[in-house]
Amino acid sequence: MIEINLIISSSVRTKLKDKHNVTEDEIKECFVNKPKGKGQLLDNRADHKTNPKTMWFISETDRERKLKIAWMKMKDGAVIKSAFEPNETEIGIYERHA
Repeated sequence: MIEINLIISSSVRTKLKDKHNVTEDEIKECFVNKPKGKGQLLDNRADHKTNPKTMWFISETDRERKLKIAWMKMKDGAVIKSAFEPNETEIGIYERHA
């Protein structure tokens, strides 16, 4: 597997495990499996603005579990903000705009 340096705070790691049942390996798989020709979208909601900007994409794990990955690009890796199964609205937005 391609090595991706994920930076996950302890509070986000707890939320990923307890609320969304998402593992770090699944997030890495989504980065590797991101559909060719599909970009990433900027999360421009006022209460989600960060510096650097939070980006998101939808991809599948190796077991075909679809996840929405929200992250920030840093020079030393990808800071994971969240990862969870997207709803139909999010899938539609991604399909239309990515």
